[in-house]
Amino acid sequence: MPEGAIENIDFTNTEQYTLSIRLSTDGFSFSVYNPLQEGESFLSEWSIETSLSLTANLKRVFQESELLKHAYKRVNLIITSKRFTTVPLELFEDEQAEAFFYHNHTPKENEVVLYNVLKKNNIVIIFGMDKSAHLFLTEQFPEGKFYSQTSPMTEYFSAKSKLGNSKKMYATVRQQSVDIYCFERGQLLLANSFDYKQSEDLIYYLLHIWQQLNFSQERDELHLTGTIRDKERFALELRRFLTHVFIIPQSTFTDIQTLISCEL
Repeated sequence: MPEGAIENIDFTNTEQYTLSIRLSTDGFSFSVYNPLQEGESFLSEWSIETSLSLTANLKRVFQESELLKHAYKRVNLIITSKRFTTVPLELFEDEQAEAFFYHNHTPKENEVVLYNVLKKNNIVIIFGMDKSAHLFLTEQFPEGKFYSQTSPMTEYFSAKSKLGNSKKMYATVRQQSVDIYCFERGQLLLANSFDYKQSEDLIYYLLHIWQQLNFSQERDELHLTGTIRDKERFALELRRFLTHVFIIPQSTFTDIQTLISCEL
């Protein structure tokens, strides 16, 4: 996609800004944040060529995007993937990251295993990403920091879940996949990702986890965000089973924004 109102960015001051890049199978997002103005200066989205590899798509965008030709104070690289797992911080050792990860995921060629330590929640998010893409991005941004999209979401939802006395489930819906986070007053009960083909499957997963964790149909809360088709109809269907179902407006909520606000 074209970069829209890119002229609004003062490229002489990019070394004061934070650049965040979000990678997913749906496409790439680029955000420039100016801490001095306490707001996002610019947000751009690029579609990907499905016939090309992730690295090839990245190289294409880096060649075409004026935004990526400048130096920044900080660069966040956010990986959107269902290949992640959580480990209690007290059980984690650096050299065991791959062992923990591949205990829960089938080994995959050309993959590097990374992790984020979430001290506020006393857990570690271990995740995988394409090794060639990781090498390319590291060459472009030697000081860049890699994050699973699960990390800022967990920190953000954990803080939100402390409000009130109810347990809370947060579901971030993407095209044919959903990330589910469950909390009890800030304590993480579950973080997982599922594929689905149609909305009926998604409803089944949500209600099944709700039941497995002994959430109350009358008291506890379900919060939905992401790319949900016909959000109101979907929420109405869930309200047949659950009393408290809420929609978080996607326009005011992204993993890039949560990463900045959580200061990971």
